[in-house]
Amino acid sequence: YTYMQMFFGPVVQLTGFAPAISEGAVSAERLLTLMAYVPEIKEREHAIHMYHAKGHVRFENVSFGYAPNRMVLQEFDLDVEPGLKVALVGPSGSGKSTIASLLMRFFDVTNGRILLDGEDIRDLSLDSLRRNVDIVLQESFLFSGTIEENIRYGKQETSFEEVVEAAKMANAYEFIRELPLGFRTEVGENGVSLSGGQKQRIAIARTVLHNPSVLILDEATSALDTISEAVVQQALDKLMANRTTIIIAHRLSTVRNADRIVVLKDGRIAQSGRHEELLCQDGPYRRLYAMQLKEQKEQDSPNYAAGRFGLEDPEE
Repeated sequence: YTYMQMFFGPVVQLTGFAPAISEGAVSAERLLTLMAYVPEIKEREHAIHMYHAKGHVRFENVSFGYAPNRMVLQEFDLDVEPGLKVALVGPSGSGKSTIASLLMRFFDVTNGRILLDGEDIRDLSLDSLRRNVDIVLQESFLFSGTIEENIRYGKQETSFEEVVEAAKMANAYEFIRELPLGFRTEVGENGVSLSGGQKQRIAIARTVLHNPSVLILDEATSALDTISEAVVQQALDKLMANRTTIIIAHRLSTVRNADRIVVLKDGRIAQSGRHEELLCQDGPYRRLYAMQLKEQKEQDSPNYAAGRFGLEDPEE
């Protein structure tokens, strides 16, 4: 009986390990599958290394489709001179985010080519391309670690003083300084301990540190409240200064000051020009602007607020 009791305890412990062993085996299988995956996007054998581009971007007769028989972009031509701010607007599914993905070379074009300072981006090394072209997304991802580590991500050789300067440019320094551990504060997985505006400013500080020649803003402020949006927009204005910028936006109020607004429809350019010029034309931009203006007025009305909060009297 004594031997049986001594034998029973380890057997129970082994039984308890069974789920962990099973989970570990599944995780190991997934990791091995990921490590064995061969990316579709590859560098060419003698790729060009471009250290600091001027920022001249050109799309030449670009067509692309996620499925062979369904083109998202069709014969798309766009020339963006260095230092200009170009906004891409249009309804959902018109190809705005696809243009950003192609410029970052997450996908390769089906037809045509994309040039950076006259060089086809397929001829550039991926390191050169990602060094010169950076993107700020609507929902930026933060890693589990400190604020300093998240800002420095992808550029580990930078000094702490450079990290601080990047945070100041991104309007993030003040709220970071007020945290108990400052730049060494742990943010949790995907910045769970920070607000949306704070996460976005840390992502902007990361981009400031990279100092790209071409900047892509993909709905960078659309998920923020009004106050956070104003602070983040100030940081973006500093970031866009003297830099080629492609702005993807749904709200037209955020692109009024762009040097050029390109209106997309069904993967083609429907209109192009400055805000004032497009409003004078009878086209999709003016109709889209009028529709958003009407929606904004409805949201600002007392009746809209009363209906949203379940109030019978608008004056409440």
